[in-house]
Amino acid sequence: MTEKKVPIFANLADNEAYLKEKIGIGTSFDLGIRKVYILKKEVHIYYCNGLCDTQYLIELLKQIVQINDRERQTAQAKQILENRLVHQQVSSVDNLNEAIDKLLSGLIVILLEGETSGFIVDVRSYPGRQPQEPDTEKVVRGARDGYVENIIVNTALTRRRIRDERLRFEIIQVGERSKTDVCIAYIKDVADPGLVELVKKEIQQIKIDGLTMGDKTIEEFLVKQGYNPYPLVRYTERPDVAATHLLEGHVIIMVDTSPSVIITPTTFFHHVQHAEEYRQNPAVGTFVRWVRFLGILASLFLLPLWVLFVLDPSLLPEKLSYIGPNKHTNIPVIVQIFIADFGIEFLRMAAIHTPTPLSTAMGLIAAVLIGQIAIDVGLFVPEVILYVAVAAIGSFATPSYELSIANKIARLALALAVAVFKVPGLVIGTTVYLIWLVRIRSLNTPYLWPFIPFDPAAFLQILVRRSVAGTTVRPSIVHPQNQQKQPT
Repeated sequence: MTEKKVPIFANLADNEAYLKEKIGIGTSFDLGIRKVYILKKEVHIYYCNGLCDTQYLIELLKQIVQINDRERQTAQAKQILENRLVHQQVSSVDNLNEAIDKLLSGLIVILLEGETSGFIVDVRSYPGRQPQEPDTEKVVRGARDGYVENIIVNTALTRRRIRDERLRFEIIQVGERSKTDVCIAYIKDVADPGLVELVKKEIQQIKIDGLTMGDKTIEEFLVKQGYNPYPLVRYTERPDVAATHLLEGHVIIMVDTSPSVIITPTTFFHHVQHAEEYRQNPAVGTFVRWVRFLGILASLFLLPLWVLFVLDPSLLPEKLSYIGPNKHTNIPVIVQIFIADFGIEFLRMAAIHTPTPLSTAMGLIAAVLIGQIAIDVGLFVPEVILYVAVAAIGSFATPSYELSIANKIARLALALAVAVFKVPGLVIGTTVYLIWLVRIRSLNTPYLWPFIPFDPAAFLQILVRRSVAGTTVRPSIVHPQNQQKQPT
């Protein structure tokens, strides 16, 4: 329900009483009011400690109180006050609802006795860290700055890389109580207007108390993923990656308090690329990409194939007969695989929750003691540890954390199907898996493009990292208005 707007009262005491009742000025210690007199008129300055820059506020107060020493025209008090607000971002406000929203966002509100409108001055200074390289997207060479939890800093990091007058940052407030700033970034003459409108419409329709989980909550409303484990948007904390996608025609969504941004629309193959491939020359980048593809395939199909060969050794050529387990065990192989895979998940979670000085010791204990002793007592055969470890390394080599977890779920499902139905289980399970991926659509975008539907030129760019000079056309999947990346 839309809240009725309350106009600013000419009597400052009425405004103060309303704000005390509405937002708790005088009760909440971080909300304050400073009262001064200029030209025989009272001025109220409302602020929020911790969200505004005190130095700016002090400088503004100096300019305001000096009005009494230099001016005598009481009738022109409002115009004189506005002229002395020495700041580049000053706007007027005529209702208390908007004033409250701005105040709680870190801006200051200035009200003058006898006036039914006031001034908003942007002196925000949000607490946060400095831009630094993201832990999950490190590169050997390249920029070391990364997005932070401050949306103003994030837009500046992006604008620094794209100084185009057609770059747009549209801001929307989402959340009935949190009123979180959400920014939609796109290049006006490149991005598909239909895509931009679709994203804006979906975000504007979000009805929720607050976005405590930031961009993840926006994603769940935007793509309506449900229980599908595969990521339908791509996250990045690197401004250079976000800028690259903006130039291709994608729409970027930034959420205040979130250090990562959302790239839309995305396909499966967007999640298997990494900035490192583009920081090396094309030959090295292609090699790195193929190695990564091999790791991703291993994380998906290595364990189901090995289970199949264990259950049906006749499928193996005689020269490869050593692949099966070389000693007898009383625990079924599929059970061993599930135990080992869940054990690796336990270790991963423990590493996240363990302080850094202790995580190394924990890893050594897990590898040397638990793994070896589990083999010695007969809980695992050595081959299970080997293949589960290779599959886990393939998961860690997957650039997208969300995709690696989804692939792990698919791997365990395929392994279970093979354990129950053997060869038909692998064939049918893989077929169902591919059909399921084909049916997924992210913001009306086919998930397996350019493989299905097949686009030879685009698919070749997935397999081979082409030089920047040789890439002159933007991906057609985002329907860019301007197809050419380079002037002709």
